[in-house]
Amino acid sequence: MQPGVRVCVPNATMLGLFCRGCLSRARSLHARCFSCLPRQMSRWNSQDTCSPPPPKESPRVLITGGLGQLGVGLAQILRKQYGIENVILSDIKKPPPHVFNSGPFVYADVLDYRLLRELIVNNRITWLVHYSALLSAVGEANVALARKINITGLHNVLDLALENCLRLFVPSTIGAFGPSSPRDPAPDLCVQRPRTIYGVSKVHGELMGEYLHHKYGLDFRCLRYPGVISVNTTPGGGTTDYAVQIFHDALSTGHHECYLRPDTRLPMMHISDCHRATVEFMQAPECQLSLRTYNITAMSFTPEEVAQEIRKHLPHLKVTYNPDSVRQTIDSWPVRFDDSNARRDWGWAPAFGLEELVSDMLRSIREKRTNEGLPVS
Repeated sequence: MQPGVRVCVPNATMLGLFCRGCLSRARSLHARCFSCLPRQMSRWNSQDTCSPPPPKESPRVLITGGLGQLGVGLAQILRKQYGIENVILSDIKKPPPHVFNSGPFVYADVLDYRLLRELIVNNRITWLVHYSALLSAVGEANVALARKINITGLHNVLDLALENCLRLFVPSTIGAFGPSSPRDPAPDLCVQRPRTIYGVSKVHGELMGEYLHHKYGLDFRCLRYPGVISVNTTPGGGTTDYAVQIFHDALSTGHHECYLRPDTRLPMMHISDCHRATVEFMQAPECQLSLRTYNITAMSFTPEEVAQEIRKHLPHLKVTYNPDSVRQTIDSWPVRFDDSNARRDWGWAPAFGLEELVSDMLRSIREKRTNEGLPVS
């Protein structure tokens, strides 16, 4: 036997310690041995039962990477539903005053397993939303760091979710597909084989979550997001960020230089649809879920198509194209997502099409720039 590794054989007492869905698996595996890593020992040795909270009890939510594009907005929605104190934002950066004053915020490095464990235990966390990741373009510029954050950090979160019987949400991405994937549309289940560290790490996360769900009953949930368009956060290094920056440029200088070709079509979504999909998916009863990872989308457009829609409001907009060799590798990404399984299983339906998205983004950015005393083109 290797040092530091204990072989655990489930007995009648231990069968009560498994998360939902684990009991039948444990019984069927009664003749087998389980190898338990040292940092997972408390899960097997604990005398506490691992039953979910009562139906009327609000979830206690921890959001990692909370200062990125999605965390703050999701926290606002969840706090309205479940109470301010029940949703904790975390990151390794200092939050702006309005975020710090809006609800609980803590420092959390996803590479620090012990710190994460203390946060989960001390705050009685039941849901974990894992947004910490280096996005596609940034990850390609620093592969070693992306591997640490996107893979090692993910494993910390998976282990802690399993140990503490959490409902775990980890987003995936359009970048999880590769040149051999179906592109128009891309189904939920198909060949993926991405060629970026970001995409590889997301496929790894999808498969690890599914494996732990089937083997141990981990309540793992994952949505493959398309490009997400938001007014409240600046672009963070993703390949689809042009679809955010073009609105800011249209209202500030009237000129946008796009790093993609004008005919590069990609799936996209308004951030309010993205947040709503995430909340509805997390709230969906497990019995409704036929998959652990679903595609979701709202529309697909090219840089030239969104520019033409903006010109209906701002005819003076000028767009030049200077394709970036790294970001243009998304030519292998899907043109459209097939999200029919999400629509069938838990009722997903977007509210924003291209016309509604453009009108809302221009209105919101114009209002924001005016309030900040900035010129509006």
